[in-house]
Amino acid sequence: MPFLTVADVLRLPVITAGLPRVAAGEGQLSRTVRWVHVTELLDPASFLEGGELVLTTGMPYPADPTQLRGFVDQLADVGAAGLVVELGRRYQHAPSDLVSACRERDLPLIVLARGVRFIEVTQTVHALILDAQGELLRRAQQVNELFTSLTLRRAEPEEFVQAAADLTGCPVVLENLVHHAVISRTAGHPDGNVLEAWPRRSRTAPTPDRAAPSGPEGWLVAPVEEQGQRWGRLVMLPQNSGPPIGPEHTVILEQAATALTLARRTGHSRWDRRAHSSVLLDLLHWRYRSRTEARLRAEALGLPTTGHRLIPVIVDHGRTALSGADLADHLASELHTSGVKALIGELDADRTGLLLALARATAWQPVVERVGRALHETFGKDVVVSVGPGVTELSRVTRSFREAEEVADAIGPASPPRPFHVSSDIGLPELLYSLRDDTRLQKYVERQLGRLVEHDERNGGDLLGILREYLAAAGNKSIAAKQAGLSRQAFYQRLHTIERLLGADLESGAHRAQLHVAVTALDLLSGVGPD
Repeated sequence: MPFLTVADVLRLPVITAGLPRVAAGEGQLSRTVRWVHVTELLDPASFLEGGELVLTTGMPYPADPTQLRGFVDQLADVGAAGLVVELGRRYQHAPSDLVSACRERDLPLIVLARGVRFIEVTQTVHALILDAQGELLRRAQQVNELFTSLTLRRAEPEEFVQAAADLTGCPVVLENLVHHAVISRTAGHPDGNVLEAWPRRSRTAPTPDRAAPSGPEGWLVAPVEEQGQRWGRLVMLPQNSGPPIGPEHTVILEQAATALTLARRTGHSRWDRRAHSSVLLDLLHWRYRSRTEARLRAEALGLPTTGHRLIPVIVDHGRTALSGADLADHLASELHTSGVKALIGELDADRTGLLLALARATAWQPVVERVGRALHETFGKDVVVSVGPGVTELSRVTRSFREAEEVADAIGPASPPRPFHVSSDIGLPELLYSLRDDTRLQKYVERQLGRLVEHDERNGGDLLGILREYLAAAGNKSIAAKQAGLSRQAFYQRLHTIERLLGADLESGAHRAQLHVAVTALDLLSGVGPD
């Protein structure tokens, strides 16, 4: 990283010649040194801006402990990087009051046992700082070119966040105003603890006006805007084993946040919904490495999992002109009004998924029924709502979602319209409808009824209709003849013709069952299109 720290300065030959010893602030040696300032004043704060390494011989320092503490407080308040005191002129050893004051303010105090030429120290350190600043400018140009390239090719927001993580080597999270982690990326090494208790931790770190450290964990935070208003923010989490946050991290995060702001202005505006879709699809296909990772990802988007019943719902709008995005927005508004926590996102072009989180004592049926009725009232009854069994563990959602998918596959145009459907609603027509594209079912229908259909088409008859009435009457010829509007004799003659064409005994319950399945399947196949 192109910046100089107090620890780096202590390793320079011009400083090691003075036999430096850290007397206080040992944990703060990673502070960035922005400049070196030599002073013998007791009130140097007016000449400092923060980040300076202050060099002094201590010549004018009084023996009064109060004044010494006031001097240290000035340095700490202004944000000085540290204090270097050369022994031998004023002091033979570091005053205990000075050491105590620096420890109280956690200000690095370095004591030089031998004299050094301060001019050489300032020249050496300033030369390194200027070199680092030049390198930082070159690096900033490279970073700018990268994010400009991503912006020009209209990259997805995940790419911007991933680029920031790769460049910094740290986890980077894009979150919205309610502290939901919309996108989370790491630099090639998964970190399962990044999203642990995310909303709670995030609220402890205020959002600065521009990229800057924030919060007790030392996060680097940069705001992301949309049309001049705050939309969310980009957060970089420092690595415990990595280098401290420095100017290059700040440049990278600020460039990434600016690129994301531009991306929202140019049309990428459904990031929250994309995040929901991503988590739902990962749950549906279980792409997570562990249950903990799945829980953290869901909870980071605001879905409570512990102590709740999770209800998977699939909304199929394939028989309407409705877009998945519009449907998801409508569902989000409906559930927000009801105060129900949920993940909502598109699963594919025709289906939108929901994962509802309800208190275990709350009945889920009224909630789903209210959603289904609202969809039917707004978009019509061609919208099909299918529900999987509720579960109490996130790892079981995958199987429940699959069951909801099976229900959605089975509900066809001929199924009775209901606010929602569950697996117990699947009867023979629904089962056959779900198998409508299976060539084995199509071959079965052709074997059972092909000769009858051909006879009707060739002779302009309606033997298939006669068979349908007979099967609907459960083999009662009198009732079937009456429903067909024929005399019993004429009806019996047609039944004999059907038996001859099909080679079937219509008195046999097994044959009637086979033909009932075939007729039901044929009706379903005929109702879904010319193929």
